[in-house]
Amino acid sequence: MTTPFRLEGKTALVTGAGSGIGKAIAELFAAQGAGVVVVDRDKDAGRATVDAVQAAGGSAELAVVDVADEGAVLALERRLPPVHVLVANAGIGHVGDLENTGAADLDRLYAVNVRGVFNCCRAFARPMLARGAGSVINMASIGGIVAVRQRLAYTTTKFAVVGLTKSLTLDHSHTGVRFNCICPGRVETPFAMQRIAESPDPAQAYKDLAATQLTGRMAKPAEIAAAALYLAADESAMVTGSCLLVDGGWSAGK
Repeated sequence: MTTPFRLEGKTALVTGAGSGIGKAIAELFAAQGAGVVVVDRDKDAGRATVDAVQAAGGSAELAVVDVADEGAVLALERRLPPVHVLVANAGIGHVGDLENTGAADLDRLYAVNVRGVFNCCRAFARPMLARGAGSVINMASIGGIVAVRQRLAYTTTKFAVVGLTKSLTLDHSHTGVRFNCICPGRVETPFAMQRIAESPDPAQAYKDLAATQLTGRMAKPAEIAAAALYLAADESAMVTGSCLLVDGGWSAGK
């Protein structure tokens, strides 16, 4: 009997893989047999992920690239073997409403969260279209499904990621390439945990952030990685154009 959700023979490229969700995805994909390209603009963080994968017996290589730089992303595609799974995970956040979100804040988030995803899809999904196979997984957010308070710029960009994914599905899924996105709720990422640690009452801050989720807790990065593995594997061959919610029930009443 074939073991499910294996990725042997596949090359998976994961952006923002130096920490948090991206790191968890890279480690899980490698454990399931993929050769992983760890992409991060932070060389030390990316190297730490590669070292962790290799220490566990997996295959990984590092690419230090800023996904907002189209030329750098295209150059990376040209030097790599064919990529079978793309996880466009790199993203940044900003806390603020209209009063404390400026045009520069929106531009900064758009460059990474939207143009970065677009750049990666242009570079790595187009060869998949030519081959007639591949899985593209874009990291959106619960903030791409419902608005989130004090996340004006972030929510705007994540709605764009959902729209981009659906447009790619309509235009290209007949080729055999699948396009999906994952919409996590609150996750225990370094960004979130740093904000909690810096608050006057970290325990209460955690409870406040987790309160939006019916599970009463925030997700672990590994739980988001498990969703990505499903979308990357052949077992999800009929899944395309989906927004896979991993939000602890946040959206259930919306």
